[in-house]
Amino acid sequence: MRTVCAICVTLFVAGCGVYSFSSSSLGGVKTVAVPQFENKTMEYGIEGDLTAKVIDQLITDNALKVVALADADAVLRGEIVKYERVAYTYDKSDNVSEYKVNIYVNFTLARKGGKSLLEKNNMLGFGVYNAAEQTEDDGKQAAVDKLARDIVDETTKTW
Repeated sequence: MRTVCAICVTLFVAGCGVYSFSSSSLGGVKTVAVPQFENKTMEYGIEGDLTAKVIDQLITDNALKVVALADADAVLRGEIVKYERVAYTYDKSDNVSEYKVNIYVNFTLARKGGKSLLEKNNMLGFGVYNAAEQTEDDGKQAAVDKLARDIVDETTKTW
């Protein structure tokens, strides 16, 4: 029984060494270009905010180096497909006390030659804000921040 347990533990530990989030686990992709996301909503300027935040997150994450399109191994393209603000919580008088901003994004990561490495549709980023103390911009920024973190996590950590 001890021998079987020792073998299982050895195989488990040896198997764990295979998984890493280095560029080698990204299929040889070491560099990425991030063109500005496309905005298919009526919410002005959100594409610039999200693109900049995704680039910042990639730089912070450091698994992929962000470079110009001509120098990239892969390209991360995205489109904002839906933006909405909805009532989230109500007070005792049935007035809205918090709103939730929902932003939905489709994105792909593809090798420069066109082979798709990752596709995600309708990824949701959301931000909740207090109607009495904050503005919709606060909720929008929280949603953009969440989306950027989630996009980078999906791009670099799920392979």
